[in-house]
Amino acid sequence: MFTPNGLARAAVRFKPASFAGTFVALLLAAAIVSACGILLETGLRASVPPDRYAKAPVIVAADQQARLTVGSGDDRHEESSALPGTARLSDALVARAAAAPGATAAIGDVGYPVHRVAASDGVGSSAHEGSAPDGVGSPTHQDSAPDGVGSPAHQDSVPLTAHGWGSAALTATRLASGDAPHTGEVVVPAGHGGARTGDRVTLDTPAGPREFRVSGTTDADATVWFADREAVALSGHPGRVDAIAVLAADGADPSALARQVSDALGHTPGVRVSTGDDRGAVEDPGLADARELLTGLGGSFGGVATMVAVFTAAGTVALSVGQRSREFALLRAIGATPRQLRRSIATEALLVAPLAGLLGCLPGIALASWWFGQLKEKGAIPDAVGLRISWLPLTIAVAATMLTALGAGYAAARRPSKTKPGLALAQSAVERPPFGWIRTPLGIAALAGGGVLAGVAASQTGDDAANAALGVVMLFMLAVGLLGPLIARICASVLGLPLRAGGPSASLAAANSLANSRRMASAITPIVLAMAFSSTLVFMHTSEDRATEHQQRDAVTADRIVSAPAGLASDATERAAATPGVSTAVGLLRTSVLVPAGSGGDTWLENAPAQGVIGSGRELAAVQDLDVRTGSLDALAPGTVAIDTTLAGSAKVHTGDRLALRLPDGTKASPKIVAVYGRGLGTALVTLPSADLRTHVTSPYASDVLVRATPAGAERLTALGTVTDPSGYATAQSRDRELNAWANTVMAAVLGGFAAVAAVNTLVMTVLDRRGELTMLRLVGSTRRQVMGMIHWEALLVTVAGAALGTAIALATLIPMMRGLTGESPYIPPALYGSFLAATVGLGLAAALVPARAALGRAAARP
Repeated sequence: MFTPNGLARAAVRFKPASFAGTFVALLLAAAIVSACGILLETGLRASVPPDRYAKAPVIVAADQQARLTVGSGDDRHEESSALPGTARLSDALVARAAAAPGATAAIGDVGYPVHRVAASDGVGSSAHEGSAPDGVGSPTHQDSAPDGVGSPAHQDSVPLTAHGWGSAALTATRLASGDAPHTGEVVVPAGHGGARTGDRVTLDTPAGPREFRVSGTTDADATVWFADREAVALSGHPGRVDAIAVLAADGADPSALARQVSDALGHTPGVRVSTGDDRGAVEDPGLADARELLTGLGGSFGGVATMVAVFTAAGTVALSVGQRSREFALLRAIGATPRQLRRSIATEALLVAPLAGLLGCLPGIALASWWFGQLKEKGAIPDAVGLRISWLPLTIAVAATMLTALGAGYAAARRPSKTKPGLALAQSAVERPPFGWIRTPLGIAALAGGGVLAGVAASQTGDDAANAALGVVMLFMLAVGLLGPLIARICASVLGLPLRAGGPSASLAAANSLANSRRMASAITPIVLAMAFSSTLVFMHTSEDRATEHQQRDAVTADRIVSAPAGLASDATERAAATPGVSTAVGLLRTSVLVPAGSGGDTWLENAPAQGVIGSGRELAAVQDLDVRTGSLDALAPGTVAIDTTLAGSAKVHTGDRLALRLPDGTKASPKIVAVYGRGLGTALVTLPSADLRTHVTSPYASDVLVRATPAGAERLTALGTVTDPSGYATAQSRDRELNAWANTVMAAVLGGFAAVAAVNTLVMTVLDRRGELTMLRLVGSTRRQVMGMIHWEALLVTVAGAALGTAIALATLIPMMRGLTGESPYIPPALYGSFLAATVGLGLAAALVPARAALGRAAARP
């Protein structure tokens, strides 16, 4: 059935222009499918080789996923979410791991930031504390501070990373001078801050500032070493280690040792024993986030993009087959059987689609490589992770293009192949009605479903509203595709009214569009796709930014904000409060927690920004107006929480209820809700006392201190960090939010660009197919200007109709989504929307007028 025949070969060989548009559409579809498939495969197979743990064949670490069992009976299943922080193990497991047969030693490893305090008045004069774990900057000179704050002389701009000396065996670290540290001692980098063996230094640790004797120095940069037990005690989470490195004799089988270690630990729940490249995942927690990001892009976005690509390519194939209806009718009239026609179309697909698919994989690989490189540059993917390009996603892309071409070709050829030979030529010359026995009922159902889902989205909040709104855009787009001819006829009737009074060219364009609604529908659909998806993705970001900006401006009521991107000193809040002229000082520890979301509040766990308050709820209310709707911040104390209204709606909880959340390290907590507020998007969705967070984060240093102060008091705060007023202060956005905004823009560009090219391709195909019609118009006396004017008005009608429908679909999606996420209406910057509209109209006009000029060039000599 699929053996190439002479008819198909002749059609492709002698009429290549008829297949050019199909070839371009299938090539673009293959590019989208292959790019998303490559990212998905990379996410599923991503790994990093171990570096710090390379000498340890087995690594024991806690499970870094929070798991939630939902459903009941046969529907009972487990949902997992990556922890925002690091889950740790009890240090009691170190001895048990060391006792495993085949193990020569087991090392409990911890790592956390500390900062050297070098000041004339000791501990109390720490100025700028950081929390970034890597690197060491040169000391920066600070001027003497006014009385009451302290007077730091020299302060490191970037913190050191602290480890226990026992873990030095995992690296090439060796003593340059002195001895290994004991309790109360530290080994520091040689030459750092001028410290030498025997000196005394003050370090600000998660457990607070401490003074140590320098027992030795090393050549390692940016690292200090404590005695093993003291390293754990100072980590801020005493009695717990980040991981356990198990050493073995040379030549030992890592897999066998892993089984022995697992047995020795008694298969403790939540404990993972890793070997090989899995050790790199323990060492680099960013790998889990990278996997989630890549699988989300390749899977979730890839699914939508693939559907759009295939849907658009199928429409182009159907248009190409439909344009040859007269050719098929002639074949039927001279005796061709339906089976011969179907086989001919299938053979044409097999001649065009494989080549288009193979060539489309090249730009697909380029797109995936660029996208992956950008994500790596933005720090979303570890440097050691490489892009995986294998035969699997490329094969799937080629197969998808072939199936699309075959399916669309068969569907389009179904009617002409079944037409009686005597009626074939007559029916090919008449426009088919815009209704269909299958498409029209399905399209009406999709349209009704989109309307119902829009109502559901409008009644929801948080992620429930966002998820429902995404279904709205998909259903409406499906309705446009199915009801395309009917919608095109309605648009031609409505928009054609003013055209009929616009002169001969405009009147002819209105009549032509109304009489050829199917041709118009094939051009409108990709334009609607471009406008709907691009507008939804881009304006969702602008709306969130606008709401965040408003909430940030209204929420900060402090006179001054002391901040440091890498974190402040552990005692910065207390020192700010003790500064003359300061009436209130509240520190904010920024992190994230996992909260329940979804139907019933127990479907999954989602990441929510959180702020830990160093101070009382009453003091917080003096420097931050959260727009409390119910309850009071005065009741904020250990064991309680305040949350944003969107989170309360998503989790289905109220003031007085308990919120079952997971702290950054995965620890379960059920604090009582004492307040629900409305400005969480500009501050944090969750507000907790810092005491409930401090031992569950790696870096417990506050990033901001909000103060009420006189101008003179504000000047004294400069010794603590960067001081700004509310107009110059903006809450630091998380990397995830910035990355999401960038990803939305790229996705909009990919989908919008694809749909725009598809629209141009379709318009060119339709205009070139009308060469005979345009020539006839010239022969009956129409001037070249009149014919070009008709094409101009037709293109304008198509682009305006497509842009209007796309905008309507985007608004139907954005309004309930933004109401649920931000409580505000969507914000659409006029200039940005104008650029979208101008690009759409400009491309449409160019795609119609350029080929029309070429077609009329052949008839230029005729009257």
